[in-house]
Amino acid sequence: MSDFDRNYAARSAPFGRAVAVDEGLRAYMLRVYNYMAIGVALTGVAAYATYQMVLSNPSLQQTLFSGPLYFVLLFVPLGLVFFLSFRIQHLQPATAQALFFIYAAILGVSLTPIFIVYTGASIARVFFISAASFGALSLYGYTTQRDLGPIGSFCIMGLFGIILASLVGLFFPSPGLSFVISVVGVLVFAGLTAWDTQQIKEMYSVNDDGTIAGRKAIMGALRLYLDFINLFLMLLRLMGDRR
Repeated sequence: MSDFDRNYAARSAPFGRAVAVDEGLRAYMLRVYNYMAIGVALTGVAAYATYQMVLSNPSLQQTLFSGPLYFVLLFVPLGLVFFLSFRIQHLQPATAQALFFIYAAILGVSLTPIFIVYTGASIARVFFISAASFGALSLYGYTTQRDLGPIGSFCIMGLFGIILASLVGLFFPSPGLSFVISVVGVLVFAGLTAWDTQQIKEMYSVNDDGTIAGRKAIMGALRLYLDFINLFLMLLRLMGDRR
């Protein structure tokens, strides 16, 4: 009988570890998605609240989006992203979480002009299209057994191309170039959504303590947040109805 008990325990141990990993992975991914969702919500609330303030005080629009303060709104979020990316290993999860939420709120203020340029109905429509697309792409990245590394590398190159083309567009505005950037941008951020999800999943380790797991969850949320926001903006440029 004792031999049977030992044999059963030996056979069931790998199964037990697999169950623990599976449950831990689900909790980790849920944490990533929750952080990301809160970030998106903060961005939307900040953008809409600033838009309402601009409507009641038109001079505020000039102050925020035409003067030096606009460059602060542009570069502070960028600086926070770089700071989080390079200093995440030295930050406590609570600090990294707070910085991520601050970043999302400031970015929301900088995105206020979309409410000025596009109708509210088209913003809502494109948001739900973006959310559905993001969900399907992220689910694919989570469940597929295919290595998405080559797709991710191609999308990273495409991202650099978008950045360069956007810089050219600042000096030589062109509706054709803007259309191409938007189309390519949708494809790039669609690919990055699936690839980033797969990478975030592979980052998980059952041996991580609470601090390491917290840091990974914040960085995963930041990556997916950026994918979603950029996918939304590219689709809005293609499908949004201007006022």
